[in-house]
Amino acid sequence: QVQVVESGGGLVQPGGSLRLSCAASGLFFSFNAMAWYRQAPGKERELVATLTTGGGTNYADSVKGRFTVSGNNVKNTVFLQMNNLKPEDTAVYYCNIAARYWGKGIQVTVSS
Repeated sequence: QVQVVESGGGLVQPGGSLRLSCAASGLFFSFNAMAWYRQAPGKERELVATLTTGGGTNYADSVKGRFTVSGNNVKNTVFLQMNNLKPEDTAVYYCNIAARYWGKGIQVTVSS
């Protein structure tokens, strides 16, 4: 059974930083693409950042220059370093593995 677990969320002031972590277990294959999504209240889930099987990265325009995705495709772990956080970054953040498996999500709140 595949399990995907996020950690590292919480409350932070504008301009602050957080680092999200995601670990997947029970996967039969390694070298999976991994991604972070987020969903703010009343909005659709949106793609934030991806880590491809070749180690490439892609970001939503809204987070470019502030967020950095990293991880290990073999170990199925992925991280999201979020700097210079803004109130509009407030959302539930979800980890996605292999475009198929989802974590339950973790709350990130940016507020003074």
